[in-house]
Amino acid sequence: MNAKLSLGKTLLLAASLLVSATAFSATGPSSPCSNCTRGPDPTVASLKSATGPYTTAKFSVSGYLKGFGDSTVYYPTNASGKMGAIAVIPGYVSYEDSIKWWGPRLASHGFVVMTMNTSTIYDQPDSRATQLSKALDYMIAQSGSSSSPIYNKVDSTRLGVIGWSMGGGGTLKLSTQRSINAIIPQAPYYAGSNSFNTIKTPALILACGADAVAPVGVHASPFYNRIPGTTPKAYLEIYGGSHFCANSGYPNEDLLGMYGIAWMKRFIDFDSRYSKFLCGPNHTADLNISEYRQNCNY
Repeated sequence: MNAKLSLGKTLLLAASLLVSATAFSATGPSSPCSNCTRGPDPTVASLKSATGPYTTAKFSVSGYLKGFGDSTVYYPTNASGKMGAIAVIPGYVSYEDSIKWWGPRLASHGFVVMTMNTSTIYDQPDSRATQLSKALDYMIAQSGSSSSPIYNKVDSTRLGVIGWSMGGGGTLKLSTQRSINAIIPQAPYYAGSNSFNTIKTPALILACGADAVAPVGVHASPFYNRIPGTTPKAYLEIYGGSHFCANSGYPNEDLLGMYGIAWMKRFIDFDSRYSKFLCGPNHTADLNISEYRQNCNY
């Protein structure tokens, strides 16, 4: 074989291997930054607690002319470095109050979080996807403003979204339109054709076993199956849960908080310490979980 041709093939192979090694580790995507990982070693008790290791504060956001409704931003007050940003949106004919529990809970684990009202309570999933995107852009812009409480706190390359019902459909839709690090659709509802088979964003679907509004056999379960097997994904179904099983004030906050925090820490902070809470065979040992699927290792 021609020596130059052989050398060229060798260099091309080496470059290809380098790109692969840079993009992924043996346990999933590698960290794009040196200070993403933060906080003490997690435990089941710490993840189920209503508060994490960081103290939090909040401020109100007028949605006027911003492309979404009046909302609230929660952020850690004693965490250093830039953090991932997460936007959380409610469902049809619902308000911020229905999903507000995620705000202080996630912020206390080192995220900047917006819990949202929508432009109107009747907005459909595609509109909610657009509003989630605008909420992320707002937090990124605020991080660049020296007058903002979250000045220099948001890493624009580490983003996540959570949505309930039609908001859950919006999270799935947004992940087909924009680069996001992690999504958590809760009791997701999305009618009509979709391109969820193109989703590359790590997705944790939280389903409610007795959901009569968005039955799991029509929405959550098929959505999970449609996401490619090459994409990190998990499916957690609450035994006997109604459509509202993940909302504020319902008795599943500690359980879903554990999985939700672990998912966001794993894929926004690239922290492999949280993989053990997401992988493994024994999730349904908790009688509140009727089904759990995942495609670990990640």
